[in-house]
Amino acid sequence: MVRRWNGLDEVPAEWGRSVITIGVFDGVHRGHQRIVGTAVEEARRRGLRSVVITFDPHPDEVVRPGTHPPLLAGTGRRIELLEGLGADAVVVVPFTLELSKMAPDDFVQSVLVDRLHAAHVIVGEDFRFGHKAKGDVALLRELGDKYDFTAEGMPLVANDDTISSTYIRGRLEAGEVEAAARALGRPHRVEGVVVRGHQRGRALGFPTANLETPPQSAIPADGVYAGWLVCDSDRYPDFRWPAAISIGTNPTFEGVERTVEAYALDRDDLDLYGEHMAVDFTARTRDTLKFDSVEALVDQMHRDVDKIREITS
Repeated sequence: MVRRWNGLDEVPAEWGRSVITIGVFDGVHRGHQRIVGTAVEEARRRGLRSVVITFDPHPDEVVRPGTHPPLLAGTGRRIELLEGLGADAVVVVPFTLELSKMAPDDFVQSVLVDRLHAAHVIVGEDFRFGHKAKGDVALLRELGDKYDFTAEGMPLVANDDTISSTYIRGRLEAGEVEAAARALGRPHRVEGVVVRGHQRGRALGFPTANLETPPQSAIPADGVYAGWLVCDSDRYPDFRWPAAISIGTNPTFEGVERTVEAYALDRDDLDLYGEHMAVDFTARTRDTLKFDSVEALVDQMHRDVDKIREITS
């Protein structure tokens, strides 16, 4: 069973030596999966346990407030994905201003050595740590000699393609959800709580779940998408339904607020208000358009649903 620790204080005092990987891991994309997978395999080879260290909030928000990049996965989703890679433990370290000002040596000693008893540390080759990001993989190796652990940096590469969270954000900003999915190794997901909107969809015959997404979520470009509406609650356990997803301001109705709405195909019997839901993006089917009439919009929505049904089948 995977152990989850919220902060280093929750690590048991008797915890033995570990193979550790450390990073923000936003999106837990294929490059991240390769690094974590290597750490898990190395731990098993050595007869040790593997630990993944990640941070919350995103370090950029603490070091340079207001520069927080759109998040590919919220903390809960990120932990869920990391746990699924086979690590023995995941520790979420609160990233604070005090932590950001630690000298690299102090960071290594307090985080990797004193608490988690590092035997081997695996990071991405661009990993930086310590005050003003002065520490790199070379310094990590030097400190490993000092504190009796080994370290290695791995390229963020999968199938000869360099993978990065920045690349994936760029694909999403362009609406290229299929390219983003290839880099992630799964469809991009956006989560939120279903709230009441203008209820126009229900009046038009396409009742939608209007998601109130967390701030700084990585939302794909405006458009209509094929995908899936996902929920796992007491009311709808393991609920996953093919969906038409619309992102935009509803220009036909002169809307100004950007929304994420999803219509579960052929379902008008769902009561989703207040539910925590997610949408997984499979393909972009068209731009967001302004129609001359409501009738023209409804005709297009029927065509959208037919196409999306074909894609998701």
